[in-house]
Amino acid sequence: MAVIFSFFLIFGFLSLESSEATDTLLPNQTIIDNGENLVSLGQNFELGFFSPWNSSNRYVGIWFKNISPQTVVWVANRNSPLTDSSGSLSIAATGNIFIVGNQSTIPIWSSNSSTPNNFVLQLLDTGNLVVKDAESSSFFWQSFDHPCDTIIPGMKFGWNLLTNQSWFLTSWKSLEDPSIGEYNHKLEIQGLPQFVIRRGSDIVYRSGPWDGNRFGLLQVEEKTVTNSFFIVNSTFVYYSFEDKGDRISRYVLNQSGSSQLLTWNAWRGEWIAIFTLQRDQCDEYGFCGPYGLCNVNMEPHCRCLSGFDPKIPRDWNTFDWFGGCIPRTPLNCSKDNGYGFKKFSMLKLPDNSRLWSNRTDMTQTDCNQACLRNCSCVAYAITDVCRCVMWFGSLLDMREYNKGGNDLYVKMDASELGSESKARWGTLIITVPAVLGVLLLGSISYYLITGYKRRKVKRENDPDQDVQPTMGEEEVDLPSFDLVAIATATNDFSVENKVGEGGFGHVYKGVLPTGKEIAVKRLAKDSGQGLQELKNEVIFIAKLQHRNLVRLLGCCIHQDEKMLVYEYMPNRSLDLYLFNQTCGVSLDWQKRFDIIVGIARGLLYLHRDSRLRIIHRDLKASNILLDSEMNPRISDFGLARMFRGDQSEASTKRVVGTYGYMPPEYAIDGLFSVKSDVFSFGVLVLEIISGKRNRGFYHPDHDLNLIGHASNLWNEDQALQLVDVLIEKSIVKSEVLRCIQVGLLCVQERSEDRPSMSSVLLMLDSEQLPLPQPKQPGFYTGRITNESNSSSIRGQTQSRNEVTITMLQGR
Repeated sequence: MAVIFSFFLIFGFLSLESSEATDTLLPNQTIIDNGENLVSLGQNFELGFFSPWNSSNRYVGIWFKNISPQTVVWVANRNSPLTDSSGSLSIAATGNIFIVGNQSTIPIWSSNSSTPNNFVLQLLDTGNLVVKDAESSSFFWQSFDHPCDTIIPGMKFGWNLLTNQSWFLTSWKSLEDPSIGEYNHKLEIQGLPQFVIRRGSDIVYRSGPWDGNRFGLLQVEEKTVTNSFFIVNSTFVYYSFEDKGDRISRYVLNQSGSSQLLTWNAWRGEWIAIFTLQRDQCDEYGFCGPYGLCNVNMEPHCRCLSGFDPKIPRDWNTFDWFGGCIPRTPLNCSKDNGYGFKKFSMLKLPDNSRLWSNRTDMTQTDCNQACLRNCSCVAYAITDVCRCVMWFGSLLDMREYNKGGNDLYVKMDASELGSESKARWGTLIITVPAVLGVLLLGSISYYLITGYKRRKVKRENDPDQDVQPTMGEEEVDLPSFDLVAIATATNDFSVENKVGEGGFGHVYKGVLPTGKEIAVKRLAKDSGQGLQELKNEVIFIAKLQHRNLVRLLGCCIHQDEKMLVYEYMPNRSLDLYLFNQTCGVSLDWQKRFDIIVGIARGLLYLHRDSRLRIIHRDLKASNILLDSEMNPRISDFGLARMFRGDQSEASTKRVVGTYGYMPPEYAIDGLFSVKSDVFSFGVLVLEIISGKRNRGFYHPDHDLNLIGHASNLWNEDQALQLVDVLIEKSIVKSEVLRCIQVGLLCVQERSEDRPSMSSVLLMLDSEQLPLPQPKQPGFYTGRITNESNSSSIRGQTQSRNEVTITMLQGR
């Protein structure tokens, strides 16, 4: 080999000397590290020597030609840098690409490719570097077969089953070092195909298996930025995508292990994250342990499958769920007919699936019987990829979705199968403890049926448990619904009718005989939190009437069933649109502005114009429902408090709400007022404009949350960079800038600096009204990471006031 390279050095390569850029390198040419580069025919990509940010090492790479700052998509010698600019890239007569440096004849990197005669090295306009036949399109080697940390359109991510070649990503070690880092991102095909990110050998993220339509809840469908597709046949199993229109996009596995789809925004001059695989805490692999279910919309996030109990209860009591759950009644394969299956719906299927049969004629009954006969089989599912999929061993890394997902049939002892069998309405057995029934009938029923006067109920050493409503001697005119009618309307509370859930229980869609659509909030039998929420809903909503508040239609109380009936909001909640690329296009700027104004009007009604002066205390995107015309309705008054006419502030020792929306004086000192809601409104405004969550916001250049990021952009006169990429073309710049300024005024650190909601509406409605400059915002530095999450701090004492932070997530 050294002889061959010496031969080339003796006779010399022709340097790539041309006044015009070329996309092709011939066997007798070389590229040296003096600015000589290959440029693709359409000027999309460039190949040459470069140094990463803050590094003096030299590498050969491919980057986008017309994007600044330089964005590298492929590196040849990523693990073998040159320490000076003496390097050169050449292609030998054998078709082998190599890089040498420091006057050495030994290559620091080689493609190890060989070809017949008559070939060239060419940089295609797709960004693919290929060794190809000079007279045809046959490729003998291509960079697309050797990805680094990036996938660009046209690349494959998966497997060639004939050659056993895998296309996968490996992260850079750091921004300064493109060598192989800690993380890799692969498509694993043992069992059902699924995307997996590992740190070394440890799994940190799993998408959920491909079931023929989607990976978990990751639907492979046309997006606003890309067209995505997944190929499964006898030769290939791979994912790929292509850009729509003139978009420029890339998938990247960054050095921290986060995998994102990014698109270039020429207006802002930066890459915008459209989609991130690791979206929430339930995406942390095995977060709830074996047989545990994770649901990000519930607090706490983890619970055991029905029929299972925590393996180590004391750990679950301290919110450590990794030990998972164990069967309440262990399986005994020696018993005849001693076990069966319980169905769980809308799940991310567990890890470690095994394909049992892909026979198209295999029925669910066949799969059921096959799993029953195999003592080691613990669960099965039916998918389009393989008719019968089985699991052997613990069920790990499951999560529960509000929609979508798959059915899983879990084997368990026969004694557990009847524990949650559906009771017939009219013969319900009271299973709630008598004290709960007495409490409920002595409070909610009293309010609903006889009306109520102002009264206080204080628990020992807990003065924050006041029941506050004051409505004089009037009765609450709230209709009562028959249980049978509600059951019929919701199809016996079927899973298909479930549209949301929270700590209180589930919310179901129903249709009354008149055709009217309703939403039914059903209190879970073991939910103490939900009982108090239910009481608050009755207390605060029954007499409130405003177009921007959700309307309570009635209640249903029958033995151990307690439910509230609302008007149904067909477009569900605002968060489903703001933080979802596919749905986000439904909200152009005008709709978002109208939603901002509608929320402001609803808050003003609560704070000033209603007969009660109400502080919501849990205003957030998931508690803003959208009607058929996308008008906002404030919902979920379970944490609301009422003020007397002369009262401006109150305090509590038990802080409840949602991080990211709490003002500092409330989270730290337990002080709340109308200005608490103003702060939450300001966060909402910034989220509506940006399409990003305040809590968990990520920016590669700093550790600020969304509030801090928005404040920095405002101070740097770059506020328009905050705008969601999905609405850039529809914005009215003056309106957007005014809304950003109003949002920043609302999230100022000192509550007395924040405007009232009446002032907010005046500022939004009048473009001529001069606005003050925002002062320092509250909670603008630092990010709450997975290591400091809501679950880990629940129930712990915080700050000098020993504030207990109780995280309550809405539907």
